[in-house]
Amino acid sequence: MRPFDARHATRYPVVIGCDEVGRGALCGPVIVAAVHFDPAALPPDLLEALDDSKRLDAATRERLAPRIMEAGRVALAGGSRDLIDRINVRAATLDAMRRAVMRLGIEAEVAVDGRDVPPGLPLPCRAFVGGDRLVPQIAASSIVAKVVRDRLMRALARRHPAYAWERNVGYGTAAHRAAMASLGVTRHHRLSFKSRAS
Repeated sequence: MRPFDARHATRYPVVIGCDEVGRGALCGPVIVAAVHFDPAALPPDLLEALDDSKRLDAATRERLAPRIMEAGRVALAGGSRDLIDRINVRAATLDAMRRAVMRLGIEAEVAVDGRDVPPGLPLPCRAFVGGDRLVPQIAASSIVAKVVRDRLMRALARRHPAYAWERNVGYGTAAHRAAMASLGVTRHHRLSFKSRAS
């Protein structure tokens, strides 16, 4: 069952939702989306379709992402492989969250999925564990970030077909680990995560 009910749209806050995709991957960037809209102004069918991106299939995410971008304000930011290796994935994710929110140029409360809020934001922030099923803007941000990152990983897969990124999008599946063991790592792999791949 989807978490948001259009009959209660006015009960959901008008906030900036922020979520990341790719934090646990072995390669590629972490991608963050920040999304702002008034849930009561969203088309009811769109509000009710929102959910944690991991609970939606790829076709549904691809259908919803452009509708979210049309109905709300959206900004993106990324943490590169180099940044992740330099400052760690948590710090790179929080930095990307701060940049994505600031790119929106909107003064509103920020609702972030997880336990941490990005430091250095001149806006009130709250963290929500499981936020993509509690705050519609967080759900929307998780969908947009997932679609953007998956497209990027599919593009990279065409250059590095042995790692099956078109299927695993950089996460540590058995096929991905086997390719790393036999072929080594690419410049897209996170060197700080090498121990997790063995």
